[in-house]
Amino acid sequence: MSASSPRRVGLLALVPLALFLALAMLFYARLGAGDPSEVPSALIGKPVPDFQLDAVAGLTRDGSPVPGLSTADLAKGVSVVNVFASWCAPCRAEHPLLVELAKDQRIRLYGLNYKDTDDQALRFLNGLGNPYAAVGADRKGRVGIDWGVYGVPETFVVVDGRIVAKLVGPLNPDRLSTELKPAIDKALAAQATP
Repeated sequence: MSASSPRRVGLLALVPLALFLALAMLFYARLGAGDPSEVPSALIGKPVPDFQLDAVAGLTRDGSPVPGLSTADLAKGVSVVNVFASWCAPCRAEHPLLVELAKDQRIRLYGLNYKDTDDQALRFLNGLGNPYAAVGADRKGRVGIDWGVYGVPETFVVVDGRIVAKLVGPLNPDRLSTELKPAIDKALAAQATP
């Protein structure tokens, strides 16, 4: 056995350690990269999934029952679909912004109530106000899965039945002005161009 053999074995033992450290550094660098609210959606530019959801039982607006939500509701014009739940604290925080957004006559705002009970959704909307023209009750979350929902809240911009934008996470004044409203304006401009 030569004197270089123990030295060679020692160097070979360091290879796994070096690989581990290199991977750890890579993972650490990627951990801080990107914005987790910017989750890509495979549905951008594609038609909305085919669905039909019942109304939230007992929900009214101006004395009339609020209808459920279906693919047909999104077929024409510019729509904003907000996925929410009564058990979602960020949904409660963003709700006043949706109440204000609903005043924009250029769009229709719809709600998709995700994995919730009708009683809880009714309490949530009656307590905070109902900004939605229609609310679909996705009690088991199946339609949310078809839409690619990762969690609540999520907001989609739809033009003539096609999804053109998706925002993951709660809206705040900054996101409303820098992300959602520009997406709506872009959708309206695209619709106006034949």
